[in-house]
Amino acid sequence: MTLRLVEFVVAGNEASDLLPVRSAALLRAYRARRGFWTVLDEGPVERCLALLLELQDGEWVAHHVAADAGTENGRTEDGEALAHHDGWVYVFGSHFGSKGGPLRPRRAFVARFREDDAATGTLPLAVVRNRFRLHRAVNDALVAAPVTLLPPGDRVRHRFIVETLARGTARAKSWVSRLAEDDLPLNVEAASFTPAGTVLLGLRFPVTGAGEPIMVELAGVPEMFAAGTGSRRGPEPADPGWPRAVAVYALTGVTPPGELTGFRAITPTPDGGYAAVIGSIDALGKGSVLLDDHPAGGKVTSRHVRFRLDGAVDGRVGGELVADLAPFHHVEGLAELAGRFFYVTDEDHRVALWIG
Repeated sequence: MTLRLVEFVVAGNEASDLLPVRSAALLRAYRARRGFWTVLDEGPVERCLALLLELQDGEWVAHHVAADAGTENGRTEDGEALAHHDGWVYVFGSHFGSKGGPLRPRRAFVARFREDDAATGTLPLAVVRNRFRLHRAVNDALVAAPVTLLPPGDRVRHRFIVETLARGTARAKSWVSRLAEDDLPLNVEAASFTPAGTVLLGLRFPVTGAGEPIMVELAGVPEMFAAGTGSRRGPEPADPGWPRAVAVYALTGVTPPGELTGFRAITPTPDGGYAAVIGSIDALGKGSVLLDDHPAGGKVTSRHVRFRLDGAVDGRVGGELVADLAPFHHVEGLAELAGRFFYVTDEDHRVALWIG
């Protein structure tokens, strides 16, 4: 496949995910024929939203979008995944930590906004920080799932779980009750809503014992934004409306033998299926504890794949290869529009859009 490169500089930052703009009003406001949302990787979510736009004359431009999260300004970090649902754009935090651990509560969030609002000024952004509730729900689902998981190495378990518990206990944090020493750290990298209104969360880690990527299906994500639910201090409501995991899937047939691959992006396709990017479980050369314990997950190049959930058997979903994206190691998002492929890559201090 021949790819054309379009480079942007957006606040000296790098990009995660690629979500097509659906708002006609937003495209008109920028005189654009098409565009994509991306989320930048450093800073709170309200400072990390950007538009990549193709103008009517064919020129591509980037716009850093000003947003306001109200009382949640400055209280999140590491937005990773974007998804459309019912007129909203949702942003999912990684729910992970730095590459050496521990887990960071600021990364355990979901935010959302209306696309049309981005056409008229500062973008209102709703944020719900879940204080490891999704971590608990997903870990419980993984234990009950009919798929075998890759056990975490001793360093992974200690740096991400044991140290998080120790820090939370020392600071008398209520969220320590939602962590257990045998938990797996979660790294959320991809998300897509299903027609039923549930969310497929694509995990970069953990993976199956055979090194295959894992998805967890969550119900109740929009209900997180109901009045009275959120990261409020004080007593919790009797029925906070937190999401619950309803299924776990392993994507089979697309991981090269002897390697470990995690999800990097998921997007729905017009035929009712999904396209995805899979790749390394963490970046090389950045002090990753995951790769210290699982080196087979580092030198993996990215792959564009497709799958359908209606073919799942015992939690296993067969995938098919669309394109091997070697030599790229860090493809962070994809879109399929009008027979063309669009990819965004994680490049040092730039946003790189590749068009095929």
